[in-house]
Parts: sequence; C-alpha cells; structure tokens
Amino acid sequence: MSLLDQLAAFVDDPPPAYAFEISAAGVASAVRGGDRKAGPQVAFKPWDAGVLNVSPIADNVLRPEVFLSHVAGFHAANGKRRRNAALILPDYCARIAVLDFDSFPTIAEEQLSLVRFRLKKTVPFDVDSAAVNFHIQKQGKRLEVVVGAAAHEIVARYEAPFRQSGYNPGYVTTSILASLDLLPAGGLHVLTKLAGRVLTVAVCEGRQPKLVRCVELPDLTHDDVKAMLFPTLAYAEDTLGRHPEKLYACGLGDVGSELSAEWNIPVEPLRSPWGVVNETNSGLLGWLQAQEVQ
Repeated sequence: MSLLDQLAAFVDDPPPAYAFEISAAGVASAVRGGDRKAGPQVAFKPWDAGVLNVSPIADNVLRPEVFLSHVAGFHAANGKRRRNAALILPDYCARIAVLDFDSFPTIAEEQLSLVRFRLKKTVPFDVDSAAVNFHIQKQGKRLEVVVGAAAHEIVARYEAPFRQSGYNPGYVTTSILASLDLLPAGGLHVLTKLAGRVLTVAVCEGRQPKLVRCVELPDLTHDDVKAMLFPTLAYAEDTLGRHPEKLYACGLGDVGSELSAEWNIPVEPLRSPWGVVNETNSGLLGWLQAQEVQ
C-alpha cells in the first residue's frame, strides 16, 4: 500500500495488532494484546551499519537478506494466514508538507491532482509517479492540507520483507507523523527528533502539524542542530503570532538544555506510557498511544 493510503480504512476498521518502526539502527516492534493492563509487547532488534541507507531518491534497503531475517524473527508465523500490520518508515525517505489553499476542489481526483501540482517543485523525486496522500485538517477561509509523499519503489522495498514474512502492511506512515500522538492535545509546541544525522522538526497546534521540516545535517555539531531549529521557531512566532510553549525533544542529547537557555523555551524529552522514547521507536510508541484514545 502507498504512504498513508489506508488512513480511512485504518480509522473505520479495527487497528492491526502488529506495528513496526524502521530506522537506520534497526527494527522496533509492538504487539497489541487483549489485556490493557498488561500493555503492548515492545521489542527492538538492532542491525549493523550498512543495512539501510535512508534516502528519498535512492534504494534504501542495501542488505535485504538482513532486513528479512530481522522481520521474520520477531513473531512466529500463523500458518498461511496473513497478519495485518502498521508500518512506520524513517522520516527522510518521504516528504511531509503542510499546504495552504484559498480553495480546494471537492472531487477526490481533482484534489490529488492539485496537491501533486503544488508538490512538484518541492520534492526531489517524480511526484507524478509517487505515492501521495493527504488529509484536510482545517476548514475556514483557508484550508490546511497535510500531505505525505514517497517514491513508490522506496515504499515497496520497505514493505517487501513484511509481506514475505506473512504480514499485510495495510497502514503506512512516517515516524514524525506517528510521533505527534505523544504531544499534548492543545497548545503550540515544537517536536524535534534527531535520528543519526537526520533532523526532523514539526511545529504543531496540539497534535496538528503546521510545519514539518526534515534535513540531513552535514555534521552533528550543536551549531548545525541549532541552525536548523532557529528559523523554525522564528516561523512559529512570525506566522502563528506566538512563541511556542514547549519544545519536545527526541534524540537531541544536551542540545536541548542549550536551546532552553538561549531561546527562553522549556525543553523536555518526549515521553510515552509504553516505555522510554528514543529515535528508534518514537513513531511506534506514538502509534500505540493513538490506539488507546480510539
């Protein structure tokens, strides 16, 4: 299935019992059981460097046999019956955008055509042949449309080991979008995630993204991280007219305390009731949190 392609079905149908988050460091897995008191079973299997090369334009899976062995080793096969699963991809393999429209068509085909047109100059791959889906999150004088896009070939390569292992990845999203469910329901916040050299930043009104940026940093210095975050905070003040109430950090280390002192913004780690949140599982834990409120 394409990126975000099963969102409507995901909301209407019972959510899958299995979920996986893929990162350059390995695979995180969760199994939702019937006993809420026991909570979900969460596990992580690291792999060596060189298995995955996260990119929006090149093949991400460099060692498919290692990828497959990790996925196949999580849960015993259930005969020939396929198991529905949610699949959470690395942020940098896709592009997330929040687009503003003065008006928006009512016909689905026309909506998709307009969204693809707006994305053409902002994504590094052929948007006409990409997996694209979107969600209208605000209606009024202007519409805000959250768009996810990724090359079909990249999504298919991520899905392949799961299909080979007896799963049906019917719901596919990205880490930052799934992580939003760990934020408070109200207020203006900034969510920042550093995974390897990839920094993803989302300015959110509650859990609704207003801006999402994802870049691969040349170096992992504090100055490089802050150079990415400063214009994001400036955007929030200039465009939304408010200083963010809090910055939620994942994988930032001690850069967070420097930001708090320099920019007068409280910084705290992203948290989840399902375990310690880090750069390999924030989307998975956010996905689990979303299931609790349904």
